Formats: sequence, structure tokens, C-alpha cells
Amino acid sequence: MALVEVKVPDIGDFKDVAIIEMLVAVGDSIRAEQSLITVESDKASMEIPSSHAGVIKSLKVKLGDKLNIGDVILELETGAAASPASAPAPAASPAPSPAVAAPSAASAAPAAAASGGSVTVRVPDIGDFKDVAVIELLVKPGDTVAVDQSLITVESDKASMEIPSSHAGVVQSLEVKLGDKLNIGDAVLTLLAGGGAPAPAPVAAAPAAPAAPAAPVATPSAPSQPAAAALPAHDPTAAGALSSKLPHASPSVRKFARELGVPLGELKGSGPKGRITQDDVAGFIKAVMSGATQTQAQAAKAPAAAAAGAGTGTGTGLNLLAWPQVDFAKFGVVERKPLSRIKKISGANLHRNWVVIPHVTNHDEADITELEAFRVAMNKEHEKAGVKFTLLAFLIKACVAALKKFPEFNASLDGDELVLKKYFHIGFAADTPNGLVVPVIKDADQKGIIQIAKEMSELAAKARDGKLGPADMTGGCFSISSLGGIGGTYFTPIINAPEVAILGVCKGFMKPVWNGSSFEPRLTLPLSLSWDHRVIDGASAARFNAYLAAVLADFRRVLL
Repeated sequence: MALVEVKVPDIGDFKDVAIIEMLVAVGDSIRAEQSLITVESDKASMEIPSSHAGVIKSLKVKLGDKLNIGDVILELETGAAASPASAPAPAASPAPSPAVAAPSAASAAPAAAASGGSVTVRVPDIGDFKDVAVIELLVKPGDTVAVDQSLITVESDKASMEIPSSHAGVVQSLEVKLGDKLNIGDAVLTLLAGGGAPAPAPVAAAPAAPAAPAAPVATPSAPSQPAAAALPAHDPTAAGALSSKLPHASPSVRKFARELGVPLGELKGSGPKGRITQDDVAGFIKAVMSGATQTQAQAAKAPAAAAAGAGTGTGTGLNLLAWPQVDFAKFGVVERKPLSRIKKISGANLHRNWVVIPHVTNHDEADITELEAFRVAMNKEHEKAGVKFTLLAFLIKACVAALKKFPEFNASLDGDELVLKKYFHIGFAADTPNGLVVPVIKDADQKGIIQIAKEMSELAAKARDGKLGPADMTGGCFSISSLGGIGGTYFTPIINAPEVAILGVCKGFMKPVWNGSSFEPRLTLPLSLSWDHRVIDGASAARFNAYLAAVLADFRRVLL
């Protein structure tokens, strides 16, 4: 038996990361690469694994401590640190030799990566995703890669994202191919490391005989697992979940919840900063088995809070009849075609939004005769520059003006509070071969029509190519769904939660309008504004539509 100090490995460019969860206790038997603690930086949370197997003799850290690379986490009693020949030697004084050997063993893992050892780069925690498909290989064997350089592109139900490298070095072999389905922890490639972050300097050791056997204890897998843990900092989903925020929980808790089918979005965490713990997940299961959900339990204690919390409900527990099961082939020839990933996820979100949000839709018309003439002139003027102005670009700018005048439309419900946003991010529905997506123009109030038109064109192209990332589709305040290029008159667009309103527009049409002395033909744009009746009333919606129509009729109003 020997004592080994397990230290914080190279977890990337992080400093003073806080411990938010203790995953083991004194006396626990642990295996190599088992998670010990969860730390959280200002970018992401990650689990720190053990480089050895053994029994925990003492913990050197506690909740809230700030850690850096090389800090001691715990002291472990291992059974394989000393060879049989050297076992009797430390009998007279067992304490000094482990203390000398431990720093050397603990520092061997990061040192291997820095000195040219092989490192397996793995799929990091990329959120609540499973079986994501590899759609692009960005490197090949023999390539030299840098830290944070993208290695592969994967595509989930929600978006595509690139997986970065945790180390610098030369690619020895690829462990994946196009079309493979990956999950957290799967190997991406093997790297001959040589340019990663520097390893912590080992503690000076006295030339004692027992120190020699300690060095081989570090296994090649030790550096690879910390590398995977470090990668969440580069995860594109950190910018925001697609239309909703990822649950505040560690990767192991998310995995535990997925295995049990527990929706983390419905749980209220009991850990630090509202973090969901494994006990919270287990408690939810117990509540469900006893016929009550966590929400119901909270409602029993705080009815008023539960009623206000309806703004974040999921629409479950409606006691609806089961969906009819029909053998359609009995009535004629059928063909079965699987839904695309985008339609699967958007369908579930749309269903929830329609059930939970009390929709009301106001219809109005805007005279865009002069605006259309201006748009056509702008297209001719900028034709050589390659900028194409669609009516949607002008609509985005007009909606910003309306949102500034009616701030309750630029808000979201959060329990019994209304969050009024001081920024103006406008989403627009983009039709793609795989389904509908909603890219977001950020800070539209600070951009002119030319810049908005360029960004729309770029985002629409990324949408068609399936290259939109989570950051491209999150943070929206208000959405526009335009059918102008297709047709129609009016429709009821579904609100994109957690927003409280959405504008639908159809194809403009000519109609005779009385000008006081005669009828004249005017180009008219149908407007359909859906709004959340928990936040907005009918009078405000009518005023919003009327003001928006006035801005579109005389676009100079956006300057006011």
C-alpha cells in the first residue's frame, strides 16, 4: 500500500476555479478516471477525474475552495504503487516515502503531454446531446494542430458544432469517420502532444529509494481524461441553449438524468447557485413514483409561487387521450419517411409553446408603397456590391423601433417577474431543406439596413448548409416569420418561447385605398402579431401593430 496525492491536472486556460460539488468522500473506493469534484469557471463547469484507483484517506479541499493546476485534491491509498521487492523497505518509516513519491506520480500525467506523449482527445461535454453525427473531418493523420483548433464537426438535433483540441501536437490517428455517432467521452483522435499547456513543476523530491517506483504509476490515460474535462470552456453551446438555457448541473448529473429519463428543466436545484444535484434527480424520481412531481410538491408549500411559475411550465399532466394508433396500410398504399432532426426538435418546442402560452393574434395592414419603391432603388444602387435588400431587412429595423416604444413586447416571463430587455436581438424564420430554423440578428438597433441585409444573407446561407451553431440561434427577443415570397394573407404564428410575441407577414398585395377624393392603388402588407396574453393585453397589441404599420408607411419614423 502507498499513499498518492491526486492533483488538479492541466484543465486549460483556467485559474481560481471554484469547487461547486464534491463527488466522493473519505473512505470511498474509487477507480482511475472516476470523477472526484466538479469545478466551475466563468465559462463552464467540469469534473476533475482521478489519475489512480484506491481508497480515499483524506480530502484536501472543500466546497467553495478555489483551485489551480497542480493543487492537491485528496490523498489516496493505492495497492499498486510499490513493487513486491520494495514493499518491505519502507516498513520502518512508511510516511516519508509516499510523501516523496506522490508529487512525482501526480505530475507525470501532465508532464507526458508536454514532453511528447500520446494523448487521446475525446468528445467533451457538449450539453444534453446524444448520438451526434460526425458530418465533417477537419484534420487528418500527420496534421499539426494547435490548442483549441477544431478537429471535427458534429450535428445534433438542434445545431452543428465543432469539437476543438485540448492539446497541441501531431495527429497520429483518427478514431472516427464521417457518419459515426458520438457521445461524451468518445475518442476523437490520438495526438502526439508537444505544444499543450505547460505541466506544473513537480515538487522537489529527495533521492530516496522508494521514490523510484512511484513514477510508473501514472497511466497514459491520465492526461486524456482531464483534457476532455477541460473542453467545455470551448463548447459553442456555452453561448446559450437553443431557445432555452441548459440545466445548471454537472455532466455526471446530466448523464444520470438522461439514463432515468428525468427532464432537468423541470427540476429546481438545491446545490450552490441553484445547481441540480444527483439527490435532486433521485428525489424527482421518488416524487413521480409516489404520484407527485416536484412542481406539485412546491405548489403545496407555496401556492402563489406555483401559480406564477406557470410561465415556465411544460404543458405536461394534461390528462389527454392517447394518440390514435391506426394501421394506415389497410386503406391504401403508404410510404413512411422519418422526420428530420430539426423537425423533431422544433415540433416538440412548438407543441410546448402552443399548449403553455395563451396565444392571441391581431391582424392589421401596412401601406408599403413608398417603402417598396425605396427597396427597389436600393437594390439597383448596391447591385454591384452584391448586397440584396429584402423587405425583411426593413421589417427588422421597423420592429426595433416598435419594441423601443412598447418595451413589454421586448420581455420574457421568469416566474412571477417580467424581464425587460435593454438589447434588441431579432430572430427571423429561415426555411431549409430539413425544416425551419430561426437565426438571430444581434443588436439590430445598432446596425443599419445594409449591415442587417448582409448578416441575414450570411445566416440564411449557413442555415441552408446546416452550419448554424447554437450561438446563431439563441438570445432572441422578438421573432419574425415571413411568408412574403410564397403567398397567403394572414396566419397565426406560434410564439418562440421565452419570447412574448412574434410577427407574421404574408405577401403584399395591391388594393384600392380612398385618399379623400378618389381611390388609388396601394401596395399593402398583411401583418399578423401573436402575443402572450399573460404579459400583453389587446389594446397594447393593437397599438403596437398600428405603430409598426405607420413606421413601414413612412420609414423616416425609425429615426425618431
